[in-house]
Amino acid sequence: MDGQDKSIIARDTIAAVSSGTMAAAIAVIRVSGSQAGAAVRALAGRLPEPRRALLARLRHPVSGERLDEGLVLWFPGPASATGEDMAEFQVHGGRAVVAAVLDALFAVPGIVPAERGDFTRRAWLNGKMDLTEAEGLADLIAAETEAQRRQALAHAFGHLGRQVEVWRGWLIRAMALVEAGIDFADEDDVPSEARALARPEVVMLLAELEAALADRRGAMVREGASIAIAGRPNAGKSSLMNALALREVAIVSDEPGTTRDVLEVALDLGGYKATLIDTAGLREAEGKVEAEGIRRAQQRISKADLVLWVHDLSGPEAPEIAIDSEAEFWLLGNKADLTAGTPVLNDPRVSRRFELSVATGAGLDELTAALETFVAARAQQGGEHPALIRARQREAATLAISHLKAALDGWDGLSEELLAEELRLAGRALASITGRIGVEDLLDVVFREFCIGK
Repeated sequence: MDGQDKSIIARDTIAAVSSGTMAAAIAVIRVSGSQAGAAVRALAGRLPEPRRALLARLRHPVSGERLDEGLVLWFPGPASATGEDMAEFQVHGGRAVVAAVLDALFAVPGIVPAERGDFTRRAWLNGKMDLTEAEGLADLIAAETEAQRRQALAHAFGHLGRQVEVWRGWLIRAMALVEAGIDFADEDDVPSEARALARPEVVMLLAELEAALADRRGAMVREGASIAIAGRPNAGKSSLMNALALREVAIVSDEPGTTRDVLEVALDLGGYKATLIDTAGLREAEGKVEAEGIRRAQQRISKADLVLWVHDLSGPEAPEIAIDSEAEFWLLGNKADLTAGTPVLNDPRVSRRFELSVATGAGLDELTAALETFVAARAQQGGEHPALIRARQREAATLAISHLKAALDGWDGLSEELLAEELRLAGRALASITGRIGVEDLLDVVFREFCIGK
C-alpha cells in the first residue's frame, strides 16, 4: 500500500448507502473512519453500546430538523469490517429519507461521499482481507447462478488466499535453503546440499501451479460456458435461441440472412451460467453487411465451448461444417414435425445428434437436459479446488511459473545469487495474487467493480 492511500484513510471519513437500490422498506447507510463516532452523536445524540442496535430519532446536526427514526449500530475499530471506526444507520428506504440522512452526515466535518469499493479497499488496507477475498466478495455480489454463489463465497472467505500462502510457504523454504548456500559459501558441502534439499519444493510448487492454471473449471463457473448456435440460413437458429431463452431475443423471419450480427443471452442451466450465442447463417454473403455478420459469426463460433449445428431436416442434406474450431459439436435436426430422420453428417467433431422441432417443442426438453449436463461437467469443481478464476490471478501464476522454470532449467549452472533471485521473483508474483506486494497499479481495477457502499 502506498503513502497516498494511508493519508486518505487517516483524513477522510466516508459514508454511502450500502443496501442497494431504492425505494425499499429499509436502507442501510454505512459510515467508516475517524469521524464515524462523531456522526452518530451528531445525528442520534449518543453512541450505542458496541454491536448493539439503538432505536433513535435522527436529527440534522445543523438545523435540528427531525429526519427519521431508525436503528443505529456502532462498531469501534479495529474490530469492524474495515478495521476503522464504523457506524450503520438503518432507516426507512424512501429516496427522500435517504437523501436527507446523507445530507446530514455530510454536514459533519470530515465526512465525504464514498466512491466505488472504498469500504472494501479500506478493509484490504487494514488487513481485514486479501485481494482474492475482495475479488470473491465482488463476485458474490454479482453472482447470477448457484454455482457462482458457491465459488464466490469460498473465495470471499479466503479459500484461494490460504492456498496461495501454502504455495508461498513451499517457496520460502526453498529460498531459505538456497540462500543458506550464499551465507555458508565457504563451507564445501553446504551449497550443494542446500540446493539438493530445495529442488523438490520447487518441483512440487511448479506442478501445483501448472495444474491450477490448466484447470479452467473455476473460470467457466464465473464466466459461463459459451454455446454457439450455428448452421445454414433458415435452419431455425434464432427460433431455437428464443425457445431456450424462453423469451423473444432474436428476430425470426423466413427471409434468409435476417440475423446479421451476433446475439447473446445469459442462461442459467442447472445452476451454472452459460452464454447462448445466435450467429448469422453461414453461406455465400450477398452484401457487405451480411459478410461482416458471417465473419463475426465464424469468429465467435471458433471460441465457443460447444457448437449447436442446426440443420433443417426438410431441406437438403446437411452440409459440411466448414469452421475451424476445437469446440465440441452437436448436430440438431430441426423441423422434425415436417419430416422425420436423423441428419447424417460425417464430421468427427460431432459427438451427439438430436432430432427436434422448435415449432412444436418436441425434443427441446431432452436438449435442455443435455446442455445442463454438459455445462455442469465442464464447470463442476471437485471438492474445494482453489480456482484461479480471474485473468489477474492467472497472469500472476503464469509469471511465477516462468521464474520457477528458469530456476529449474539453470539449477546446476546458476550461481546461488541468480538462483535465489529467480525464486524471489516467483515469490513476488505469488504474493501479488493476494495483494501482499506489487499491486498498487491494480487497486483501482479491482475495487471499481464494487457498487458504492461496499
